[in-house]
Amino acid sequence: MQAHQWGFGMRAALLGAALCGAVAAPATADVAMETATLGDYTIQLNLHPFLTEEDLSILRLVSSDMQYLSLFVPQANGHSAMAASPDEGFVKDGVPVASAVALGGLDSAETAAKNAIDACQKAAKTKTPCVVILQVAPK
Repeated sequence: MQAHQWGFGMRAALLGAALCGAVAAPATADVAMETATLGDYTIQLNLHPFLTEEDLSILRLVSSDMQYLSLFVPQANGHSAMAASPDEGFVKDGVPVASAVALGGLDSAETAAKNAIDACQKAAKTKTPCVVILQVAPK
């Protein structure tokens, strides 16, 4: 299991992606999903109502560009998940919040989701349960 630490390079890349003006639809009250295929991966974006247009722009870029996906999925095999706290969101002031956690290289989608949620809860400042916002699975 590898916890992805949001280093300066990732923060700069995400800030750059946000500033490029990628367009995103506002989140809906229902938790709809978007699914994409990119290279050897299937990506599921969960459209939680707390995700902002900026959050969705960045997450859609991650799910549609191999370079950004490789920042999120540092290991070439296994399942990955990203979780965030509904109270804290995903991105603030152009950088991911501390509780937004991505884990990769796991043996199943369920394990990736559970471990990402657990790591998010540990990093979150609030007790609202974290949720999975993005999952990546090998095809």
